[in-house]
Amino acid sequence: MKLRHLACGLLSALLAASACGCADARPPQVRDGDVIFHVSRSSQSQAIQRASGSRYSHMGVILHRDGQPYVFEAIDPVTYTPLARWIARGSGGHYVLKRLRTPLTAQQATKLRNAAEAFRGRRYDLAFEWSDQRIYCSELVWKMYDRALGVRIGTLQPLRSFKLDDPAVKAKLRERYGERVPLAEPVISPAAMFDSPLLTSVASG
Repeated sequence: MKLRHLACGLLSALLAASACGCADARPPQVRDGDVIFHVSRSSQSQAIQRASGSRYSHMGVILHRDGQPYVFEAIDPVTYTPLARWIARGSGGHYVLKRLRTPLTAQQATKLRNAAEAFRGRRYDLAFEWSDQRIYCSELVWKMYDRALGVRIGTLQPLRSFKLDDPAVKAKLRERYGERVPLAEPVISPAAMFDSPLLTSVASG
């Protein structure tokens, strides 16, 4: 009898642990305007990480559509990706979710959604130029917040201020620019936005 009770207890503990693990695997509770980061599996991810000194190389902004959470992101083209799919696409399924310290009002969220539509369908910017013709991930989120709400998350830096002497970074620069690297080009990195004091972490997985 004691062995039976012990076995039942162990089984219950295993089931509880399993249930906790499933709960942890669920997408986080999100709000429109939340900013989400992960490590991309793209070919340029390592160069971005080394140049900026950041663990995270890709990001997007949460927007709901028909009651479901999506990540509005600059891939090719700029599009909405279901949140669960976006998280699964990152390295190890790891992500960090951040939010403005002063939460958005419903009116501000609407303005952000309207700003998103101006960028929808744009091609991805492999050259990281500060124009709207093509656009990269952190540029998209920065410009949405700036234009919709006048909020600038993170500080722009000239390309020359990044760690350009790293071999992986040098190789990517040669691939993109040849010998004419635009060192004065303003860039907003995922690292600059991640470290912004305007944001606070609300979830990770």
